[in-house]
Amino acid sequence: MTTTKKRPRSQPKDLSTAARLSTTMRAVGQGLVHQLRGKHETQMGRRYSVSEQEFEAIISRWPASQKNVAQQMVSKYGLPNEATRTRLFWYENAPWKRTELSSDVVVHDWPTIHSDFLTQVIDYRVPVDKFSDIAEFDGSILLDRTKGEVAARCDSEAANVLGLNMVHEIVTGRRTVEGARQTSAENTVAYNLGRSAPYAERLLFEPPKGRTDDKDHSMIVGSVLRQTGGKIKDIATGRRQKKT
Repeated sequence: MTTTKKRPRSQPKDLSTAARLSTTMRAVGQGLVHQLRGKHETQMGRRYSVSEQEFEAIISRWPASQKNVAQQMVSKYGLPNEATRTRLFWYENAPWKRTELSSDVVVHDWPTIHSDFLTQVIDYRVPVDKFSDIAEFDGSILLDRTKGEVAARCDSEAANVLGLNMVHEIVTGRRTVEGARQTSAENTVAYNLGRSAPYAERLLFEPPKGRTDDKDHSMIVGSVLRQTGGKIKDIATGRRQKKT
């Protein structure tokens, strides 16, 4: 029996210098153009719309939990903007900046075992020194420092609302991590029993409208000068850069 030797997959190191520079400079150029326009991101998917027939065909193969939430979302926000066989996307479906519903799940054991499949995003800047607190509070709260976004991923819109209300309370110093976890558990039970659960019923703060991004600062100029000088020296001496 003979075995066919698998060809090694191409790695970033296999790209030529020209290809590396071309890739980087295109991204740099695009970033500069958007910065000059006063924009730090795009959401082109909001231009599109999924037909009802396409929507029904997609969710017909989905698990019951996700199918149920998909129908809730359409009833409230209309048909999604974009769709694949396993994902539905809504853009600017206030109060959300973006909503993503997936047929795939992530199993999550807190506050009780359940599946996460609905992700909803708002513009919100979490101070860097609060990132660990948010992670300790709930591992399904997703922070994007560069875009200035916070997303909650759970099994329902109410659960996402609850999670983001707790994020706001932690960031503003109104509640400790442990207090937020206890409040979340209590409101989850109350909401599902049809009792008053204010933190799960609506966002109790007004999400910002942009200007929450943190683009950091450039450090590349000095590195370019140093690396360019090194490259010229390599060419002149015929040496290759040592691996580090």
